[in-house]
Amino acid sequence: MNKILQVVWERLSLYLPVILMGILALGTYWLVRSTPLPMTPEQEAPPRHEPDYFMRNFSVKTFDGEGRLKSEVLGVNARHYPDTDSLEIESVSIHSFNEEGRLTTATAGRGVTNGDASEVQLIGKAHVVREQVVDKTGQSLPRLEYRGEFLHAFMKTEQIKSHLPVVLVHGLDQFTADSMDYDNLERVMQLKGRVKGVLVPTSSK
Repeated sequence: MNKILQVVWERLSLYLPVILMGILALGTYWLVRSTPLPMTPEQEAPPRHEPDYFMRNFSVKTFDGEGRLKSEVLGVNARHYPDTDSLEIESVSIHSFNEEGRLTTATAGRGVTNGDASEVQLIGKAHVVREQVVDKTGQSLPRLEYRGEFLHAFMKTEQIKSHLPVVLVHGLDQFTADSMDYDNLERVMQLKGRVKGVLVPTSSK
């Protein structure tokens, strides 16, 4: 009997390492399956076009490095969008001074401006005016006025563009067109579509 048990034990001892390795492998497999997966870092969501603050009956002023007033933006309601750093304003009114101190005033039912109000889209009864001034050479520059349902104004470079019908008043002269691209600094005006003009002759002394 003892010899039989001894033979059985010797045979089992031969397979014992294999059995232990199998148990160890099963235990490792179970441990891996039971361990939770590592947390993957969440990807940052792309910025959405949503306002981060609102203003009512406001006035915002910007100044240059020497403390001179560059622009003032007034409105009834405004929403700021951080993804584009823009303001959408209802009943907008903007006063802007260029580097030579010339004042340009813009008003509209609604406006969209960039961060420093140097670029403005005026929508609905848009009206831009630059009053008569005298330049550095002593030459008088007549009053300029633009009217239309849409005007894209670049306040620093004194450019006005529109893809919709516009009215341009230059001193006593008046022009109408289906679209406009006007550069006041270069004294270049492009009127397209149905263009009409009324030129008033200046009186000679």
